[in-house]
Amino acid sequence: GSGVNTLDIEPVEARYMLSGGSDGVIVLYDLENSSRQPYYTCKAVCSVGRSHPDVHKYSVETVQWYPHDTGMFTSSSFDKTLKVWDTNTLQTADIFNFEETVYSHHMSPVATKHCLVAVGTRGPKVQLCDLKSGSCSHILQGHRQEILAVSWSPRCEYVLATASADSRVKLWDVRRASGCLITLDQHNGKKSQAVESANTAHNGKVNG
Repeated sequence: GSGVNTLDIEPVEARYMLSGGSDGVIVLYDLENSSRQPYYTCKAVCSVGRSHPDVHKYSVETVQWYPHDTGMFTSSSFDKTLKVWDTNTLQTADIFNFEETVYSHHMSPVATKHCLVAVGTRGPKVQLCDLKSGSCSHILQGHRQEILAVSWSPRCEYVLATASADSRVKLWDVRRASGCLITLDQHNGKKSQAVESANTAHNGKVNG
């Protein structure tokens, strides 16, 4: 019914795709080409529509399949929530509430030792939600403005990258309490060129 903000194709079969809309609606599609034609239209299998009791009130900013099976997916929204969904029933299995607008979230594609969802909000703190305990387990502090994007490393399950409106990109080891591993700058850390303006990854907000 309105703009599409976010898409995710499940990594198990690469058959099902989620979309999140600016009207709060989430739609699930089957991408399989049953017509055998070179161009085809995918039908919506089901959706969390405006009449659904757990539908997001405002714009959905991120949808993501659980990396290991299609039985679960996650969504986050400007309504200050991260929701964990049971795919088969289309009911919420868990809801995390935040004090600020949620811009982005991500689950690690390679994690086996943790079930953490990284969440970026309008506040300057990166929040880590534990799917096992159902609570926010800890917070990463170091950015000066809102967190616009979060992304786990595809190689190391404890390394997280965060992007902020403070022009910075930071890499974290979430096991360390002492702050970030590294902050990216425009000159790859060469001190001679690093005036204050070049101390940041970009000259403006980092969106992804």
